[in-house]
Amino acid sequence: MKERNKTLGEFIIENQKAFQYSSGELSRIINSIRLAAKVVNYKVNKAGLVDIVGAAGEQNIQGEDQQKLDVYANEVFIQTLINREIVCGIASEENDDFITVEGSDNSHNNKYVVLMDPLDGSSNIDVNVSVGTIFSVYRRITPIGTPVTLEDFLQPGINQVAAGYVIYGTSTMLVYTTGHGVNGFTLNPAIGTFYLSHPNMKFSEDGNIYSINEGNYVHFPQGVKDYIKYCQLEEEDRPYTSRYIGSLVSDIHRNMIKGGIYIYPTSSKAPRGKLRLLYECNPMAFIVEQAGGKASDGFDRIMEIQPAELHERVPFFCGSLNMVKKAEEFMHKAKLSKY
Repeated sequence: MKERNKTLGEFIIENQKAFQYSSGELSRIINSIRLAAKVVNYKVNKAGLVDIVGAAGEQNIQGEDQQKLDVYANEVFIQTLINREIVCGIASEENDDFITVEGSDNSHNNKYVVLMDPLDGSSNIDVNVSVGTIFSVYRRITPIGTPVTLEDFLQPGINQVAAGYVIYGTSTMLVYTTGHGVNGFTLNPAIGTFYLSHPNMKFSEDGNIYSINEGNYVHFPQGVKDYIKYCQLEEEDRPYTSRYIGSLVSDIHRNMIKGGIYIYPTSSKAPRGKLRLLYECNPMAFIVEQAGGKASDGFDRIMEIQPAELHERVPFFCGSLNMVKKAEEFMHKAKLSKY
């Protein structure tokens, strides 16, 4: 008789000892994210049936039009974390500033902060394309018993204790790491339970997919243009296949399963890049590295960048190890040719 897959709850309990310093809080954070993800998944699956698609009429701190589902997902994740009194602070891509969580006794005794992009790729909702949630967990660095400060959130990615994403697609999956590999759990909607479906997820060292918005080609730096030409050459195992969804979670999830590289570079339109270091790049970099891949800004390791502001943007290259190394080679060559 085939053994039943573990539930996410069972997996968390079995692996709780692997959470350094934790006395249960980190497990409860993952459980809270699981609950919020199920609530958001329910709304995502009803898009088109209820008044949840389209613009909310507001802009977020980045000047981007907020979608109704952005606002809804943001509220659900924030309230779920606050109500369980397990974090001391939350930062969201949708909020101007971080949120201090006091606790019912006003003690400020919780140890962890959560940073998140509550609904990545939400502009794709209207056309029924997969979207996702990205989250990142850090241990606070200010003294326990005091309110959190900006310093607790502006930590380099190497300090992450957990990171993950939820992808709301043909099936809903929660994928996360606590620094001991990457595991994926698929939601059984009939009973509302996540089951371990993708244990020990890994990037292949090589791949044949490159994911980049080639419509912006003319605006890309020379190194990226040269790498794209390399991908398209008919020699050795190339040309590679171009696959780009425009939803970060979906693109990286596919490339982790099939092997590939994802690139969102700087451009003349976005001189610092478009993706946010704290809410998108650091958590994804942690997952990618734990799955045997590589993540950089084209030159340096993403997780070693010291953040300077909450909504800082950076260029992002991640995926199969050898593909990212090759892209970095082209970036270095182009940089050297300038001098």
